[in-house]
Amino acid sequence: MAWILVIVAGLFEVAMALCLKGSKGFTELLPSLGFLVFAVTSFGLLNLALKTLEVGTAYAVWVGIGAVGTAVLGMLVMGDDVSAVKIGALSLIIAGVVGLNLAGGGGH
Repeated sequence: MAWILVIVAGLFEVAMALCLKGSKGFTELLPSLGFLVFAVTSFGLLNLALKTLEVGTAYAVWVGIGAVGTAVLGMLVMGDDVSAVKIGALSLIIAGVVGLNLAGGGGH
């Protein structure tokens, strides 16, 4: 259950980042409010997951989901540049997160 919370928290982090971009420096009301709601929800879910998971691994997974998800959506729907180097770097982030989990990053 805790890992599901981390995954959902990571998805909320992606939404938070996209709203941050859409807020245009917090000058647009709805994206600014979305940022606030998604940020509080993301951190809240991560906090719940940390009751049973190791902080380093859980945080790395959360950040990884947020970073990769935001970068991919940026490339797919927001017109961010796509390059082989970016895709390779994102693959390394994913490999690192998987490696942390394989190294025993479960709950205690």
